[in-house]
Amino acid sequence: MKMLAATVLMLLAPALAWSQSAPAASAKAAPKASAKAAPAKSAGTKSAVAKNAPAKSTSAKAPKKSTAVAKASPPSSRTQLHSGAVQAAAGLAAAAAALTPEELAIAERVHTGHIACELGASVDIQPDAQSPGRFHVQGKGFKYHMAPVATSTGAVRLEDSSAGAVWLQIANKSMLMNQKLGQRMADECMSPQQFAVAEGFKKNPPQSLLDNPLGSR
Repeated sequence: MKMLAATVLMLLAPALAWSQSAPAASAKAAPKASAKAAPAKSAGTKSAVAKNAPAKSTSAKAPKKSTAVAKASPPSSRTQLHSGAVQAAAGLAAAAAALTPEELAIAERVHTGHIACELGASVDIQPDAQSPGRFHVQGKGFKYHMAPVATSTGAVRLEDSSAGAVWLQIANKSMLMNQKLGQRMADECMSPQQFAVAEGFKKNPPQSLLDNPLGSR
């Protein structure tokens, strides 16, 4: 019997050893399989992210394109025409404001200040600080902006062409006329210098008042 039991144990020993080693081998094989499977999943995830990335960047750049188009839009033709008209008007105004040397010389001989006239009237003449050579001429019921005009007699003449007003200054007196209305607005106006000349004419009357049209300052 002992011999039979020993023989059976010897025959069963290899089977027992194989059965114990099989689970260990299967356990070792499982991690390797899972490790190989994991990179496949991560690779799939990376490819999916890579496919979605371009779509996001394209949508982010869209507002920049629209902004660039808005900045590059040219001014309208109406704006350009208005700007050109303003520049042309400024050029004409500058040309009209320029006086010749002869006109500037006439302006230097104009009597300024408060000038008394006949019948209680008066005229106030002040240089235009913004436009050298021109004058503000005003009184009761009138106000003009006048510029010097050359004359053949040498008398001082100021005009407001838009209003038709004329200020004429000779040696011993001045007068204001409105050519559009066809009337004298102020006459026998005398500055202190003209009053002195008028008093001298009383003592020594000239042959003509225009013999000394320039008067004195």
